[in-house]
Amino acid sequence: QMQLVESGGGLVQAGGSLRLSCATSGRTFSNYAMSWFRQAPGKEREFVTVINKSGSSTYDADSVKGRFTISRDNAKNTVYLQMNSLKPEDTAVYYCAAGMRFAARVGDYAYWGPGTQVTVSS
Repeated sequence: QMQLVESGGGLVQAGGSLRLSCATSGRTFSNYAMSWFRQAPGKEREFVTVINKSGSSTYDADSVKGRFTISRDNAKNTVYLQMNSLKPEDTAVYYCAAGMRFAARVGDYAYWGPGTQVTVSS
């Protein structure tokens, strides 16, 4: 089993920034692609961004391109999400996930954190 725990969520004004962290344990972190998903109330969980095992490649959803940046530190078993120019529509619970494939579908990820709330006020 792999354990994931997100942190760094909170309340921020539109235009502001937040940095989320996801600490992992239990499995060899560098063997997994890591991603961030989010889920707003009443909506399905949606893909945000993914980073490959080495950190050399990333892929972002169109809705966050140019504003959000994913990164990872394989020495610290941690993945990060830097969120800039936040908008009210970014309000959601943010989840990190670990999987064997560089993918954008919920079903491609075996391990999930409990999530952290991000609220962007207008």
